[in-house]
Amino acid sequence: MIDESLARLSDTFFTITVVVYSLAVVAFCAELAFGRPAASPRQLVAAGSPPDARPAPSDPVEEPARARRLGSLAMLLTGLGLLTHAAVVVTRGVAAGRLPWGNMYEFTTVVVLVAVVAYTLLAVRAPELRHIGVFIMGPVVVAMALIRLVLYVQAGPLVAALRSWWLAVHVTTATLGFGIFFVSGIVSVLYLVKSRREERTAAGALAAPSLLDRLPSAAALDRTAHRTAVFGFPIWTFAVIAGAIWAESAWGRFWGWDPKETWAFIAWVVYAAYLHARTTSGWRGRPSAWVNVVGLAVMVFNLLYVNFVSTGLHSYAGVS
Repeated sequence: MIDESLARLSDTFFTITVVVYSLAVVAFCAELAFGRPAASPRQLVAAGSPPDARPAPSDPVEEPARARRLGSLAMLLTGLGLLTHAAVVVTRGVAAGRLPWGNMYEFTTVVVLVAVVAYTLLAVRAPELRHIGVFIMGPVVVAMALIRLVLYVQAGPLVAALRSWWLAVHVTTATLGFGIFFVSGIVSVLYLVKSRREERTAAGALAAPSLLDRLPSAAALDRTAHRTAVFGFPIWTFAVIAGAIWAESAWGRFWGWDPKETWAFIAWVVYAAYLHARTTSGWRGRPSAWVNVVGLAVMVFNLLYVNFVSTGLHSYAGVS
């Protein structure tokens, strides 16, 4: 029996979440716009430094009070959005009387929730990572809008194939892994851009002040991408193993090279390659970061193309 009033409340919370996250993106953008850029060569000369001096990428730059206030507002809005986002999931689950990740709409909503939680924890632990907020929350807002417009389905009971306690094990760990990898992949993209700028600056190229100067150093971004991937990899590994065990229980075989299984395994291989490359001489830095970006692309491909275009035993994942 579906509680229609709670289902409507969940939909209302979804709309509120998109609005609050959008306001957080605006605040993050304003923080970057009003932040103090790195000193230019002309400013360094005026201060008595030699003309060829450059600020070190990791040198701290005092942040204007207005930018700090905007950054605090952005984080406050992100936290408020997290609360309403969690309310979307909880009220949906109570309305349907089941775990609220039994279809694509619910699954992707929870994946995005995990991504926002991961970013928020990173920003609280390392405040300089607050400056990447617009690059995380921007895609989050786009994803939430698409989820609502394209994937939305009315709350309903689970299809027969998903009525198993393995749903709580396999799908839960899959959402956790995907959400964490989402953040890790975006941070690797930022690292690739930031490291290129730092190299040009170190080589003596005169670069105009840019919003990129407000990002954490390339080294800090690389460490963040690596650490989040390290955290997410065992979770995704467990999700793949749990899926195989559930497949044996439901279909009588552990592995059948179903498209969903195949691409989940490909993603596992790519992330294993990234973690190995990150510690291998000659692959550290940009080469390994590109592997991480490929991993995110594989995850998105597995979520969208495999669910909506290809056919297989997991095709029911796209319906209510």
